[in-house]
Amino acid sequence: MKKFVTAMLAGAALSLAFSAAAEAKDKTIAVSWKTFQEERWKTDEAAIKAVVEAAGNKYVSTDAQLSAAKQLTDIEGLVTQGVDVILVVAYDNNAILPAFQAAADAGVKMISYDVLVEDPNALYITFDNVGVGRLMAKEILKAKPEGNYAFIKGDKGDPNATFLFNGITEVLKESIDSGKIKNVCETFTDGWKPDAAQKNMEQCLTSVDNKVDAVVSENDGMAGGVVAALEAQGLSGTVPVSGQDGDLAAINRVALGTQTVSIWKDSRALGKAAAEAANQIAEGGALADIPGVGKFSDGPNKVEVNAVLLTPTPITKETLNLVIDAGWISKEKACAGVAAGSVPACG
Repeated sequence: MKKFVTAMLAGAALSLAFSAAAEAKDKTIAVSWKTFQEERWKTDEAAIKAVVEAAGNKYVSTDAQLSAAKQLTDIEGLVTQGVDVILVVAYDNNAILPAFQAAADAGVKMISYDVLVEDPNALYITFDNVGVGRLMAKEILKAKPEGNYAFIKGDKGDPNATFLFNGITEVLKESIDSGKIKNVCETFTDGWKPDAAQKNMEQCLTSVDNKVDAVVSENDGMAGGVVAALEAQGLSGTVPVSGQDGDLAAINRVALGTQTVSIWKDSRALGKAAAEAANQIAEGGALADIPGVGKFSDGPNKVEVNAVLLTPTPITKETLNLVIDAGWISKEKACAGVAAGSVPACG
């Protein structure tokens, strides 16, 4: 009798184990990239993929190649495949709204990753982009408290370009209003492309006879184009230039003195936070239970969404050690070509 009871208990336990295994089906987490050509997205992807796969889930991705139409089709395909969660780096945050609605209707959870999509049912995860703008402006203002400023903004269809500019103008407003700073050039840049930024900067320099004292560029890729335009006119290293993302080439420019600051948004931390959130909501977790979540309604249409905003870090010659110590970049790459003794972190 005792053996029979033991067998029954063992059988019941085995049955429960099989039942749990049947219920614990792998989830599929997808990312729809607006473009996978920028250096930083590869770092984001590695962080996302590592967390997703460590949880026993599957990672898949698509590349919209800077096409709003292709991104809509990509997301439609992911929904058809039956993925559980889609992280979207939107190319056009308005054009993508129907895809978010269609996904929600199909029971697929959506995360707007780094780029705001004003869908109240989606989770928004990014760095504090208004704060990034403030930090860029503060560093450029310290380097050049007055003079002719050029503003090389990101893509017009990306709300981050406006968020950044809001932070920038918040810091510079008093100096602009007093006349200490003059806005001599201000332009959006198609697709945040470095070559487009270089052309914008070249046109700016031509229009003001090279009389530009500082450039606020909204990301590192574009800053590379700006520096190239300045270098062609013999101005590289004398005109302060900002950027953001912590691109490896930009960090080296900071060390060399051709770029003043890169606002480091550790995309490893962003990718990790987003992937953990994706895993959690894929298992039925509520958005309100995501660690660090709060309400955000500063988008163009003031739609309130659940959001997680991470804190960025300005990297200058004085703080270069932060990215080296964090393993973001090697000392050799950060300090390539730097004169001995000119930068503390380079020795």
